[in-house]
Amino acid sequence: MGILRTIIWVLLTAVLVIFAMANWRVVTVTIWPGWEAETKLPVVILAAFLIGSVPMWIALRTTRWSMKRRLDASERQAADLRALANRPVEVTPTAPVNDIPPAPTDLFATDKP
Repeated sequence: MGILRTIIWVLLTAVLVIFAMANWRVVTVTIWPGWEAETKLPVVILAAFLIGSVPMWIALRTTRWSMKRRLDASERQAADLRALANRPVEVTPTAPVNDIPPAPTDLFATDKP
């Protein structure tokens, strides 16, 4: 799987280099009225890509941080439960309960007074 990933990165890099070489032109970028910068087109494209990827990168990092916190809390809870399950249980003998009242003997009697 690692070789496939390396091949993909090499191909992507080659395509980007060929694109940059084919479009190596000077462009004028207006930053603010009165501020203009002359730079190469691939630099502008790379800067736009990086600026556009920053919000998604921040969202990814915050999601991973949140999931890691939740996973750590779950692992701590599971470790506590495992510790409770492995603890020896003390069983104390109890006396039998004899406080059940006796059943009435005249429930099914047929003679009525």
